[in-house]
Amino acid sequence: MAYCQQDKTQTSLSIDATYLNQRLDYLTQKMEKYLEELPVDSLKIPRSIDIDGSLIATKSRQWTSGFFPGTLWQLASHSKSQAIISNATAWSQFVEKEKWDTHTHDVGFKVNSAFGKWNTVQKRQKNDEIIIQASQTLIRRYQDTVGAIRSWDFGKERWQFPVIIDNMMNLEMLFDATDLTGDSIYYHIARQHAVTTLNNHFRPDHSSYHVIDYDTLTGEIRNKHTHQGTHHESAWSRGQAWGLYGFAMAYDRTGDERFLAKAKAIANYIFTHPRLPADMIPYWDYDAPNIPNEPRDVSAAVVAANGLMKLAKHDHTHQTQMIEWVDKIIASLDAEEYQTDKIPYLLDHSTGSVPGNFEVDKPLAYADYYYIEALLQRLEWTKGNHAKSNHSDD
Repeated sequence: MAYCQQDKTQTSLSIDATYLNQRLDYLTQKMEKYLEELPVDSLKIPRSIDIDGSLIATKSRQWTSGFFPGTLWQLASHSKSQAIISNATAWSQFVEKEKWDTHTHDVGFKVNSAFGKWNTVQKRQKNDEIIIQASQTLIRRYQDTVGAIRSWDFGKERWQFPVIIDNMMNLEMLFDATDLTGDSIYYHIARQHAVTTLNNHFRPDHSSYHVIDYDTLTGEIRNKHTHQGTHHESAWSRGQAWGLYGFAMAYDRTGDERFLAKAKAIANYIFTHPRLPADMIPYWDYDAPNIPNEPRDVSAAVVAANGLMKLAKHDHTHQTQMIEWVDKIIASLDAEEYQTDKIPYLLDHSTGSVPGNFEVDKPLAYADYYYIEALLQRLEWTKGNHAKSNHSDD
């Protein structure tokens, strides 16, 4: 694989344990101050900010509801801050009922982001039970004819059985459910969904379609579409990042070499792309028509950084390159232009949907979530658990 060394890999910060600990300490203190001004409210779970700077908040049914409590749990895993633990507990409890939501694949995003991260701080049987129930709910959306979990129920005038690249992120909860129960059904459904996605979602250059629509009777592909990209054949940047993270995770949980090869190929596509900016924070779509005058998407950068961290554990040949890319993203996000003081967010300049004209160039709860996850993964790396090997995985 032709991973190339570029100026994009250079960073002005030393991303070491000292820096990472200091950064996480600072973000913890910042969040503690935010929480003093943020009422705990089941109807106002943070998601973004409005054009006037006011909080955009949601009920638990929104796909983003687990990210704010999950961010708090991740900060708590670093700091053991009692203020953050108390708030994380309260906000998470609002999301618990989503374990019964049969209307969306996003039950994984919602439940696992909150309760999976809770388990990293306080291992609780109750959390395991919630994750298991959410997984039972999610697999009800699996159809054997297609070999995948249905993503959306809306858009029936366009699609029969839509599957989006984002759905790769919900599989981790299913792998966890098999670990928790010993029941292999969750594992087999997750693995088959990943195989179906690998076979059908990608172009020859390893960029991903957003939506693949299947015929419910035959399992054949009906349409290859986008919903959040600039056009059907474009590379929506967060979609590419979902794919990288999803297949790196799927390889980690299954050992299926096809998933490792795909994760490597997606990483190469993203990080050697000629329209990736020098600071490695991508535009919202790699084919957006007015680059460089297009919104960035920080959320895509941090999701991809996490994918790289997972992949680097297994791709020893390109390990150094991948860590350099992660460090460039982390260093770029340290710049003032990407920071925000809008309560309760940490990062600015993410993009929800340009075609939908919402949350464009705004803080987003899931950008913060994956940012903290990336910092924690990078800190874990500094402990020497993944020392470079002479073994080649090419």
